[in-house]
Amino acid sequence: MFRYKGRRTLSHNLRLATLLSLVAGMVNICGVLSIKILTTNVTGHFAFFAEEIILKNYSMALTLVAFVFCFLFGSFLSGLLTEVVSRSKVDFSPVLLPVMLEISVLVSVCLYGGYYGLAGENAHWVASAMLFSMGLQNSLVTQVSKSIVRTTHLTGLFTDLGIELAQLIFYRKPTEIRKLTQSIYLRSAIILFFFIGSIAGGVIYSFVELKVLYVACVLLLITLFYDTIRFHFYSLKRRIFEPH
Repeated sequence: MFRYKGRRTLSHNLRLATLLSLVAGMVNICGVLSIKILTTNVTGHFAFFAEEIILKNYSMALTLVAFVFCFLFGSFLSGLLTEVVSRSKVDFSPVLLPVMLEISVLVSVCLYGGYYGLAGENAHWVASAMLFSMGLQNSLVTQVSKSIVRTTHLTGLFTDLGIELAQLIFYRKPTEIRKLTQSIYLRSAIILFFFIGSIAGGVIYSFVELKVLYVACVLLLITLFYDTIRFHFYSLKRRIFEPH
């Protein structure tokens, strides 16, 4: 799922997309319910930034700029770590470090929010950390899937889905229909699992509040564990059955 470097199939991208879309949905609803801030994308923050500029609330405007740069820095750092590991000779998945860093950030958010609370400036620190973690995730998913899967950007997904549904009316070649159908299926799955993550996260939040992020961390750990087990299984299978 993460380690596969050949031609990625629909099943490869589906496994990647569904699990991490669940995580993104949980993180997003947690940010909305706990601190009333969107934490999986930056589009809305530009509108809020313009509003604060008009209202001459420059300190909040700068805070919103900081939110955007936290997401950007998460994306940059994920890309940097992935490239460094890919170019080195270490024997572990290039996305291990970004995913473990994302887990560490989300755990830190739980601990920080639980100890210091979420009022005032604390909410901004929590939002910054969550945006950073989603920048990490979106970047690594984009790299692994060769820009096919994005788990935190529903605006682009709905746009692409609308275009492909329109193309499905006119395209008639079997290869074109098959390609379009697979792409529509993948994008629909990402959207569906993001919504499922949001709803499940909201329900869990009503019981444990910010600790819902621990559930997201468990999902990330399961993803890493599954990927590692699958990778070693197929590596062993090739060594046993393929001729040398």
